[in-house]
Amino acid sequence: MRAALIESCARPPVPADRPVPAPGPGWEAVRVAAAPITPLDLLCAGGTSYFGVPDLPYVPGVQGVGTAGGRLVWFPASAGMAPGDGSMAEVALARSEDLVELPAGADPYAVAALGLSAVAAYMALTWRGELRAGEQVLVLGAGGVVGQAAVQLARLAGARRVIAAARSAAALERARRTGADAVVPLGPCEDAHAATGTGTAAEVAELAARLNAACDGPVDLVLDPLYGVPAAAAARTLREGGRLVNLGGSASETCALDSSTLRSRSLRILGYTNTSLTREQRTAAITHVAEQSAAGRLAVAYEVMPLDQVTEAWQRQADGTAKGRIVLRTA
Repeated sequence: MRAALIESCARPPVPADRPVPAPGPGWEAVRVAAAPITPLDLLCAGGTSYFGVPDLPYVPGVQGVGTAGGRLVWFPASAGMAPGDGSMAEVALARSEDLVELPAGADPYAVAALGLSAVAAYMALTWRGELRAGEQVLVLGAGGVVGQAAVQLARLAGARRVIAAARSAAALERARRTGADAVVPLGPCEDAHAATGTGTAAEVAELAARLNAACDGPVDLVLDPLYGVPAAAAARTLREGGRLVNLGGSASETCALDSSTLRSRSLRILGYTNTSLTREQRTAAITHVAEQSAAGRLAVAYEVMPLDQVTEAWQRQADGTAKGRIVLRTA
């Protein structure tokens, strides 16, 4: 069978021929249709993640969509995090208990593009962030897959107003298309890769002023995959008792959140990771995401490329030149 193969942590995967894997007890062979290239795939393959250096060579891919037993299913994999191969192949193995049957009408590429990123957005909003109908939500990093999904999922959960903040003009346009009520550039200009690091007090105050200007009164919930200056500024939009849920640090691993803001508003700062979910929670979340996708209520920007172009696709995803999430067509 054809598969993507990581031969060195310093290089992107290459297309290769691999033996078709045979499932053991409790496992099923999935004929893969779609496998997304995600930030977690890039992180694991780099060899510098907290999972350690992966066993080489290996087939990457931490999730995918395909058919098993005549059913269209979503499935997870631990490629790069533990020994074994992942989803970027014509056939992959998955634990039977991990397979999630998708609803009729689900598009495998659309669901693969959403995948665990949309699960993170959904569960960070509803389970961790306790979003209630009628609340105002601020989504940071709204041009990424998590952010695009969060804008739509917040609305579906009953948010009365959703503000989207992003770095680039393209990201802001994606946020507009997902239905944000207002968009706010994070940097001093739309195309600048600014608003990173802890920043100065003046930078935090200036961004907080722009965010507040876009809000209709105090914010109830902030969804934050960035941290750094954006999170510190966003905290200043929150009402008393408001919540900020952090699920990433792509702007910075540290944040200059001042004590006076935290204490004066009795804020709740919450962390989120998909690894905290039970299998049952993950299954329910994937099912919800797939149902909303099939109904035409949830979508993110993505493009499909053939498996034999994995080297180019991987590089484009890594350097940020892709038009959204790249999903490999493996069938």
